[in-house]
Amino acid sequence: MVQLHVKRGDESQFLFNTTVQAPVDALIQQVTAIYNGRLKVDRICSEIPELADHGVTLPPPMQGLTPDQVQELRLQDEWEDRCSPSGGTVFRRDEIGRRNGHAPTDKMKEVLMRTVEEAKASVSKKQVQANVCVTMETVKDALDQLRGAVMIVYPMGLPPHDPVRMEFEDQEDLSGTQASLQLIPEDEAQLWWAAKQMQRGKKLQDYIGSNEKTKLVVKIQKAGQGAPAREPPITEQQQKQLMLQYHRRQEELKKLEAADDDNCLDSDWSDRQALKRQFQGLTNIKWGPR
Repeated sequence: MVQLHVKRGDESQFLFNTTVQAPVDALIQQVTAIYNGRLKVDRICSEIPELADHGVTLPPPMQGLTPDQVQELRLQDEWEDRCSPSGGTVFRRDEIGRRNGHAPTDKMKEVLMRTVEEAKASVSKKQVQANVCVTMETVKDALDQLRGAVMIVYPMGLPPHDPVRMEFEDQEDLSGTQASLQLIPEDEAQLWWAAKQMQRGKKLQDYIGSNEKTKLVVKIQKAGQGAPAREPPITEQQQKQLMLQYHRRQEELKKLEAADDDNCLDSDWSDRQALKRQFQGLTNIKWGPR
């Protein structure tokens, strides 16, 4: 199997296994689906804590209004009875007025938060360090876990305008948000390796040969952004090791320089002519007046 280390810019994303026979078109489709799927999991995991703390999202006309203003304007709120969490509610007011404040109990909140942590861990970027590959099945399992937890806490379902439900139904509107800049549509996706763009219509073996036991660092990005930055010749960890060895060598040289003493050159044992003088009988000769 060929292992791809997928990056976006200089940031690691996930590991993906494939073969040299894989068409580049299929490879781009699979990698892009996993990349966008992980982003969806992250978006849902960022919304569920708000759901657990402050209840479901208010309809757009009601957001930011006080209860008195809601009654005065006669805005419909029948959906609140249909979307109440199981096991009762705990009122936690949403200071920004985006949610209704009828949050699930601590027990139900724990179900949501525990599932969020498990889902985030399964698609985390830390899986790269653990040498664990991520597949589309991994992403689907994480989404199913999140969907199941929400159904347990809200058996009657969430209102149609709630961001969590919209994400599950692929109805999310990300226009004008930072999240929209992270997404990469499949038809605009490109894969780059060794400063070369992998062209659709070719196979992976056209770039790396027939060796299945290969590890590649590929970068995904939108079309029209130019070639991504090349990978550094050494990793950050290798650079740290080299710097550590350099400093250790510098310390050793300082110690050797401090211990460099020439007094030993005046000793008898260091005299190269001592043996010659001994044979000539010139040792122990003293000079002085009689």
